[in-house]
Amino acid sequence: MPLGRRRKAAPLMGQEQEEEAEAGPGAGAGAGERWLGAAAGPGPAGGSAPTPGPGPRPLRPRLAFHTQLAHGSATGRVEGFTNVRELYTKLGLALGLPPAEIIFCTLNTHKVDMDKLLGGQIGLEDFIFAHVKGQKKEVEIFKSEDALGLTITDNGAGYAFIKRIKEGSLIDRMQVVKVGDLIETINGQNVIGSRHFEVAKLLKSLVKGQLFTLRLVEPLKAFDMISQRSKVGKSASSGQVGTGRGTLRLRAKGIATVEDEPSAFEEKAIEKVDDLLENYMGIRDTELATTMVDLGKNRRNPDEFAQALDEELGDFAFPDEFVFDVWGAIGDAKAGR
Repeated sequence: MPLGRRRKAAPLMGQEQEEEAEAGPGAGAGAGERWLGAAAGPGPAGGSAPTPGPGPRPLRPRLAFHTQLAHGSATGRVEGFTNVRELYTKLGLALGLPPAEIIFCTLNTHKVDMDKLLGGQIGLEDFIFAHVKGQKKEVEIFKSEDALGLTITDNGAGYAFIKRIKEGSLIDRMQVVKVGDLIETINGQNVIGSRHFEVAKLLKSLVKGQLFTLRLVEPLKAFDMISQRSKVGKSASSGQVGTGRGTLRLRAKGIATVEDEPSAFEEKAIEKVDDLLENYMGIRDTELATTMVDLGKNRRNPDEFAQALDEELGDFAFPDEFVFDVWGAIGDAKAGR
């Protein structure tokens, strides 16, 4: 377990409308007016009772998740966020540090495990570990091969980092570059705030046979003797969100929503599309793959799918060959292949 004792969790259902709900007629002028509204009719002398207003708003569930720094801290709690950037802001407040210090987050493990990376979905009982900036390093590399062997992803809040290094590749032979490293600059060009596909495109454009320089920041590591958390407590309301098998879906555009877990077909399709993103673009992004599957699973033909992609994800400018392969991958997943 990371350093720091985990304190007992506070209730996870926010009762943000509690006072208003309890304030009815006779509870004071302000409360009575708020409950009755301005639509009160004549009093008893006029022969009719007051007309009640719409009444208080119902209680709304407010999901909350527990969090720690990956290298060790006390446990905090985050709630009330609707997208990834808001989540990082809330994490900074809960953990007592600027949100810009957080490179990425993992779910249910403090280790730099890219299979547990927080992406577009958070399980309703997941525990969030925040990985913050550690040692800075500058690496000069001679590009002796066409491919560097890097797969890039981003945290949805302005940081692109290394998700995978291909075994035996040029970068793999350079022991100083690690999975999880934040990419700050490429040949002096600042890429903070760039999306993963923009950073991957820039890396691919580097000229073979020349030197290039990467400025990186590695995540601060926990001590090696700290074991991975094997079990985490509940971190979401069980009274309002059902069995706990749902997920909180985070989107780059729009607000977060609670949804059922992906079906077996959707999981397979998302994995296939994520693999295609890596092969074509050098990135992995489960949120992007999930969005593409959502856009394609009910389309009747590739042309409809391509049009939907252009409308929703036009910034990516996907090539036709890639779109056709994604359409085929979704069809294969539907057929159980």
